[in-house]
Amino acid sequence: MASYVDASLIEGETVLYRGHISIWSLMPYLVLGLVFAPVLGIGVIIWLLAWVKYKTTELAVTSRRLIAKFGFISRTTVELNIQKAESIQVIQSIFGRLLDYGTIVISGAGNPQAPIPGVSRPLEFRKAFLAAQEGALGKSPGN
Repeated sequence: MASYVDASLIEGETVLYRGHISIWSLMPYLVLGLVFAPVLGIGVIIWLLAWVKYKTTELAVTSRRLIAKFGFISRTTVELNIQKAESIQVIQSIFGRLLDYGTIVISGAGNPQAPIPGVSRPLEFRKAFLAAQEGALGKSPGN
């Protein structure tokens, strides 16, 4: 079974960067699972939910779009043409800075904001997005 990102690519579009959510962003699930582990397997169910969230979140920057997919049975996607993006923000808490994860918020024309929480190495993700955007707009880096 192909990933959502690979299945949604259009002709001539290539994946330039694949991002992931950080395991650290799932820490509340992991701690809650540990607390409830002795209670009739509730902890295992919480850990399973964290694992599913981790495995079913896909993030990619392509030559034409930003693609983010969340969920397994119910699916939420964010697909934004990189030429239409007006700004990209990185929001990191103190722990996010220390553990290198954060939320990416992309604002685009006609799309107020598209937040993508828990991204691992968000500054690297932003850098890949900006490089792809410059390439799509026909600019060379630094101009």
